[in-house]
Amino acid sequence: MKEIIIYTDGACSGNPGPGGWGAVLMSGQHMKEISGNEKHTTNQRMELKAVIEALKALKVSGAGVTVYSDSAYVVNAFKQNWIAGWQRNGWKNSRKEDVANQDLWQELIRLMQINKVKIEKVKGHAGDRYNERCDELARSAIKELM
Repeated sequence: MKEIIIYTDGACSGNPGPGGWGAVLMSGQHMKEISGNEKHTTNQRMELKAVIEALKALKVSGAGVTVYSDSAYVVNAFKQNWIAGWQRNGWKNSRKEDVANQDLWQELIRLMQINKVKIEKVKGHAGDRYNERCDELARSAIKELM
């Protein structure tokens, strides 16, 4: 079975403001970098968009995929089972309010079912080569808007 490693990051210039995302996808000797931007968005949306776009870029199904993110928002949604609670509560949070970024969460959940995806935390801005590269990609994508 193929083993795929993905690093992702999102960034925003102002929150909300112009945003960018970046991802590095690796499998065996192959590596691919992708990035994108949005004119008016939030940091959390860009963190989610990075994971979504990376999973969309995969050309396989049934593979083991590990996604590394420095976003506590993304990681905790899975590690602390926020997702299950949101779904059980009709996409309401603990304050009975609509879950923010519901559209992206639902898309991410759908994409995660194509492969065996696990999400892991990586410490941001701590010298991790691929996390740093994703940050560069995200920030470069923002600059394309300016």
